[in-house]
Amino acid sequence: MPAVVNAFWLPKGYEGLTFFGKILTPTQEEADLFNSGYSVMKNHEMIHLRQAQSTGDSWIRFYLLYIWYWLKGLRMNRRMKHAAYLLNPFEMEAYRRMYDLHYLDHCEDGCTEWRQYAKMSLKERLDLWEGEKVKR
Repeated sequence: MPAVVNAFWLPKGYEGLTFFGKILTPTQEEADLFNSGYSVMKNHEMIHLRQAQSTGDSWIRFYLLYIWYWLKGLRMNRRMKHAAYLLNPFEMEAYRRMYDLHYLDHCEDGCTEWRQYAKMSLKERLDLWEGEKVKR
């Protein structure tokens, strides 16, 4: 999946964003880096593509779920900066697995680890995130 430049849709500080099957980057330099080889950022975004596949190959369902989990996580923003984003089950899987460049080899029917995080309470997700942050 090649990356395309579209700075309009990207919040400041983002390197890439998956939008209905396209990978958007803020600059041509980022797009070239993304397209030149397999990077950690590309792996992160490709995980989102496979997650959409796991929601019945429906981008609409993927984004409805994504927004639902983000809205539920908003109340945790008081406890951790960007918690609604970082504790979103889709982002948790993508961030936890983005350094494993062979992860997608095992996700032929879509990446589904996000479902485990969705079953956790927000407090459990926060504890998991903070515990892993200490290890990094």
